[in-house]
Amino acid sequence: MAWGARIAAALLMLLLATAPGGGGNGGGVHCMEEGSRRGRALRTRHHLRSRAESGATVLELRHHSFSAAPSKSREEEIDGLLSSDAARVSSLQWRIENYRLIRSSEEEEAAVAMAASKAQVPVTSGAKLRTLNYIATISLGGGEATVIVDTASELTWVQCKPCESCHDQQEPLFDPSSSPSYSTVPCNSSSCDALQVSAGMSGTTCGAAQPDCSYTLSYRDGSYSHGVLAHDKLSLAGEVIDGFVFGCGTSNQGAPFGGTSGLMGLGRSQLSMVSQTMDQFGGVFSYCLPLKESDSSGSLVLGDDSSVYHNSTPIVYTSMVSDPLQGPFYFLNLTGMTIGGQEVESSGFSAAKVIIDSGTIITSLVPSIYNAVKAEFLNQFAEYPQAPGFSILDTCFNMTGFREVQVPSLKLVFDGGVEVEVDSGGVLYFVSSGSSQVCLAMASLKSEYETSIIGNYQQKNLRVIFDTSGSQIGFAQETCDYI
Repeated sequence: MAWGARIAAALLMLLLATAPGGGGNGGGVHCMEEGSRRGRALRTRHHLRSRAESGATVLELRHHSFSAAPSKSREEEIDGLLSSDAARVSSLQWRIENYRLIRSSEEEEAAVAMAASKAQVPVTSGAKLRTLNYIATISLGGGEATVIVDTASELTWVQCKPCESCHDQQEPLFDPSSSPSYSTVPCNSSSCDALQVSAGMSGTTCGAAQPDCSYTLSYRDGSYSHGVLAHDKLSLAGEVIDGFVFGCGTSNQGAPFGGTSGLMGLGRSQLSMVSQTMDQFGGVFSYCLPLKESDSSGSLVLGDDSSVYHNSTPIVYTSMVSDPLQGPFYFLNLTGMTIGGQEVESSGFSAAKVIIDSGTIITSLVPSIYNAVKAEFLNQFAEYPQAPGFSILDTCFNMTGFREVQVPSLKLVFDGGVEVEVDSGGVLYFVSSGSSQVCLAMASLKSEYETSIIGNYQQKNLRVIFDTSGSQIGFAQETCDYI
């Protein structure tokens, strides 16, 4: 079979006969097998570690999979997961387009100018959160809160007493009355203003009868968080941030949040944790997502001290794309891709602006690029019989009876010639335990006018560094672990 570059580093030898219990490079199979058992286990292991090391703060990351119906079959769970992932992608597309349209209007241009004079960046609601699947533990007002980590959300919020309507969580609810450093944010404040101008939506409620800044974040799947904007002391491995602004939610619903206390917003905005900890961490954070979804940890590092990383290759940086009309997402220019050493030919790379996102699972590409990737992958996988598509995955194979399968290397190429090799466990998605349905872990968007998204399935075992001060994102190979 002609693969272009026939080198050992470009191939993964998957032992399909041992797939259900596989580890190491076969970890993708192991992750899929654990399904509901993994979700039940993590509900009792939420208190995650943190430490201060050199000039950085390191938080332990774990995969979060909360299943409200653990009796579902594996295929049903995966179908629900991928359907939710597609809904998140759709919601992100809506946010991007909505932000662009509103921000280009004359009325919103005036609002942007006013906000800019106060050094504010608008905050919009997050997308569908069922697939926001990495969690970390923080200390807020003296109590612990395990929160979902999301680079596409700009406001950190937790559930608070007295809770009118709240989803289940493992830790005690945050109690404002027990924290002497707690205070609400008044309506006539810059923080409340930032929410009021966010994407032209009424995310806050103010008035004579409402002196405190009341917020509502509504997600596309019907989930929501409602409460008041507040200040309190945030502690991250002993690093204290006084007056941290967060949402104190007294009415919060949605299966995506199940088991957690709320959400950590790491998007690009005045109210995100990144901006609010600028003095402590310089606007730099990074994560490393573990290959296996059970019994393994990754890390979220706050600060720019690279000595705490365990990367095995040098860090390479590519520039962020800055566009005030497209909101607070992390944009990059994708200039090419290679499969098995073979360059993917597509005209779509001439204008391929992509989002890198911690909450989306499967990488979604505009049709012109996806179709070219699919064609090259089918060419290199020609010896394996095809299988029906599954949910959003339409490039699938039946590998029943094969003891070994050679998986070609997959590289993403960004501005400046920066090449990022996807871990071998992030190339294929095992739908069935018997290997009768193994799919390329990428999906097509509906339109060329949509924005491609690099999902977390293709980011595993990579150190991904978000340098907002330098307006760049870095990548390096790393075997992810908290230690």
